[in-house]
Amino acid sequence: MKFNSARIQTPAITLTMAGALIAGVLISDRVLAQSASDSRYKPQHNAKGELLLPKDHVWRDWPFVGGLVTPNALNDGKAPFPEHHIVHIDPESWAHYKKTGVFREGTIIAKELTRVRAPDGANKDGSTTEVSGTGYFMGDYSGFEITIKSKKLYPNEPGNWAYYTFGHHAEPYSATAKKQPVEACAACHTASAAEDMVFSQFYPALREAKPK
Repeated sequence: MKFNSARIQTPAITLTMAGALIAGVLISDRVLAQSASDSRYKPQHNAKGELLLPKDHVWRDWPFVGGLVTPNALNDGKAPFPEHHIVHIDPESWAHYKKTGVFREGTIIAKELTRVRAPDGANKDGSTTEVSGTGYFMGDYSGFEITIKSKKLYPNEPGNWAYYTFGHHAEPYSATAKKQPVEACAACHTASAAEDMVFSQFYPALREAKPK
């Protein structure tokens, strides 16, 4: 009896093609889901003009541009912001900045805070000694802020940037935030920020990404 080898191989080929198709669909779905949770985020306000807290910690998936820490122990116990700062930028604005070196209309910069890790046995200067050495390490999340650039929404704000604080405390953060007065945030950024009211002097990712 003779066998038709083509007929025998056909099911295997069909299964292989079907598997590839399914894998492609799954990968496509993951990419679309990530895109929907990242670059498609749009700020939302309530009837009072307060900014709503972004859902699902979406900012933690955004590009990280830099961080710093100014602990109380190094500032006579009176640091204005005695936490680690973790700074992110929304993906669409990041892509635009890498091409143009400009913060586009609609740029969103998110800053999340963590306490300085100081369990029992912390050193006198507030540092802790860990496996990697002595220093200032991140503790628990302790606050969240957002900055938005929009001439359309904030025509009278310096540089068209508006600042929102969802609290300097542990999660859960406040569900809404009022726009901060100029003297609370914008004044410092105007006086000391290196570029368009952004502290890019502290953020090497921005400096390296800027077209030369």
